[in-house]
Amino acid sequence: MAREQGQKMIAQNKKARHDYAIEDTYEAGLVLQGTEVKSLRMGRASLVDGFVDIDNHEAWLHGVHIPEYSQGTWTNHAARRKRKLLLNRQEIDKIERRVSEKGLTVIPLALYFKDGRAKIEIGLAKGKKTWDKRQTLAARQADREKEQALGRRLKGMSD
Repeated sequence: MAREQGQKMIAQNKKARHDYAIEDTYEAGLVLQGTEVKSLRMGRASLVDGFVDIDNHEAWLHGVHIPEYSQGTWTNHAARRKRKLLLNRQEIDKIERRVSEKGLTVIPLALYFKDGRAKIEIGLAKGKKTWDKRQTLAARQADREKEQALGRRLKGMSD
């Protein structure tokens, strides 16, 4: 059987980039059970309530919902169990240090298969206040209007 190539997206946490300012991202492997992999291959997962906790120099993923495999038997997994993340020791130490000193949090951003292996993108994030969100939306709208005006000018249309 041929080995999988490329990247297949399973789930994204789109609200995370709206609610948090992402400072740094990391790619981590996941320790999964067999039925979890089968459920992920069906494209079913939710990262909405997920977060990463570092306990005893190990990274753990909490709150991510991977539903039970529909054709599984007694070997099925719990949908919201905590899962171990596979990161280098230096990465774990760096994340732990930044979380403790700056008051950041670690959240999952995307879950995907890369060359047949389940990977998760996690981000060091700082929560945005309501006015930060409005400021980001206003800046995005201003950029959009600027691009539209430039496009109209290049086409020779009047503003």
